[in-house]
This record gives sequence, structure tokens and C-alpha cells, in this order.
Amino acid sequence: MDKVHHMILRDTAKALTHQGLKTDVAAANPRAARGPEIDGTLRFRFGGRETLRTVELKRYVTPATLGAIHAQLTRRADRPLLVTEYITPPLADRLRELGIQFADTAGNAYLKTPNFLVWTKGNPRPKQKPDEQPTGRAFEPSGLKIVFALLCDPTRLERPYRNIAQETGVAHGTVGWVMADLDARGFIAQLRGRHQPRRLVQADKLLTQWAEAYARKLRPKLVRARFRQSDPNRPLAIEPRTEQTLLGGEPAAALLTQYLRPATYTLYAERVDPKLVLEHRLIADPKGNVEFLEKFWKFATPQDPPPLAPLPLVYADLLAIGDARTIEVAHKLHEQIIDRLKR
Repeated sequence: MDKVHHMILRDTAKALTHQGLKTDVAAANPRAARGPEIDGTLRFRFGGRETLRTVELKRYVTPATLGAIHAQLTRRADRPLLVTEYITPPLADRLRELGIQFADTAGNAYLKTPNFLVWTKGNPRPKQKPDEQPTGRAFEPSGLKIVFALLCDPTRLERPYRNIAQETGVAHGTVGWVMADLDARGFIAQLRGRHQPRRLVQADKLLTQWAEAYARKLRPKLVRARFRQSDPNRPLAIEPRTEQTLLGGEPAAALLTQYLRPATYTLYAERVDPKLVLEHRLIADPKGNVEFLEKFWKFATPQDPPPLAPLPLVYADLLAIGDARTIEVAHKLHEQIIDRLKR
């Protein structure tokens, strides 16, 4: 656990204790002691009883990352407590609606055990914030493009870095730094034998971390234009005519699962298609439900040519929307992605 995360865990315990729930950090260095999947353990004492909860630490929680966090926590058998720096009142309500228990350094919390219930929101953000720490090259914007390419086709691990750079539009040197970071984080393994290929490992964890970081760090940079429907009650039947425009998010999921009626429309394109805008009578609106995002990759996938964006991207889009219906569909796509990565 790095210094910042340890400070968040410690300050959260102090804040809860100050509000009347005696809390302390039960594991000072849990990653070393109990394995890579556990960020920490908090001990609660109430009514003469003691309760231990494993912790998932997130420096930031935003509406765009709620879906990815929900996906990560619900797949854990221990259902860990989400601990973070600060949760706003609206986010607190959303977390409770999704059944995600949490606590922050301000003492805001939703904790439900057989022994006690805590529901606190609205405490102000603490003035003192932990120092910013580097997150590693793999989960910065350029690195996220490279990880995306690997999630689409893990055999890229065996290709020259120059080719990967060309397919992802990043600098050649960046590829080497990102590969080294993924290796250090345990996401790349070398099979036994000098000439054996490397492969992705912990694919489930990598996909989840990528989707969360993509929603927070890369996706906002990709938005090129937003529009709203002239008739919001009429579903759009958008059919891209060229491989330069691909469906992501809800419209892609609707075609893949036949389970979802889109409320938002995501399109990845090298440029905004004016014919689509005119044909569907779209009206420019920075808060509209139709968005054009930059198509940031330069390689074909099983979903190409049109109409669909690569499956990991559709999955991440659904989680970024963050409501219960899109999260449910994202879970349906999750197993398909993991099965492909394990082949």
C-alpha cells in the first residue's frame, strides 16, 4: 500500500471514531500480509462486539467510475468496504442505491452489519488532502490506449513495440514504459521456456482497472460533440454507413444483447458525420444524450467493420453511464470479454 492510500485508510478510521463508531486499522501493511487483492482491513467496535471488514481503496470516486467500482466490488466474495478520500451527498445516495457500503475521510459512511447501521452524508471535505502520487504509466491516458489494444488482442504482447505504437497512436518509447509498468503490476507473465510467448494474467482485474481509469482520465478527453434528439420520446435507429463511425455504449449493447433500450447514444468516429446529424435531426447540446467521441485506435477488431466498437470499450461505456440497467448489461458482456482473453 502506498503512502497516500495508507493516509486515507488511517484518516477514515479517525473520522468514524470521532463520530462515535470506534474504528482502527487492523492491517498496517495488508498487501504484503494478505495478498494483492486486499487493500486493507478496518476493525469496528460497537456494543461490546468487534467487526472486521476488508477494504477496497479508491483515491477518487466519481459518477463516471461508479459502474466500474460496482462491477469490481460485487465480484468479490468478501464484498469489501469502499474507502475513499471524499464522497459528495449525491454520490452517497447513488452508492447506497447500488448497495455499495462506503466510508470516507470526512466521516461520511454507509455501513450495514448485523450489529449496527451507519448512514451519514454531507460532512464537508477535509481541508488537508494527501499528496498526489504517480499512478504508473499504464493507467495514464497514453497507457490506457495501449492497455485497450492488449485487451482487444493479447497477442500484441509479442509484436514489436513500433507496431503497437502505430496501432495506438502513442510514442514508441511510451510502449516500453507501459509494458514495464504492467509487468511490475503482475499483469504480464512469461511462460516457461526461452522462446515461449508472454501472456496477460489477472485479466479480470486488468479489465476492471482499465475501465475505471478510462472513464476518469481518457474518455472525457475524447468527446468531440454532443447533441440531443429533437423528439426525445422517439428511439434513434442510428446505422453508421462507414467504418470510420462505430457504435459504442448503449446502442452497441442493444445489438449485442437484445436486452437494452438505449437512452444515450455513443458513437466513435474520426469526425462528426454531418449526414447522421441531419438525418436524425440532432440539435447541438453540451448536455445532450447523443455523443460523438474520437476513434482513438487504428486497428481492426472482431466488432469491426461497422457498426460496433470493440467489446471492452462498449463494456467501459456502460459502466461509465453508471445506472442500474447499464451496469446489469455490462455484467452480461463481462464474461464474454474474459472468455476471449483466456483463449
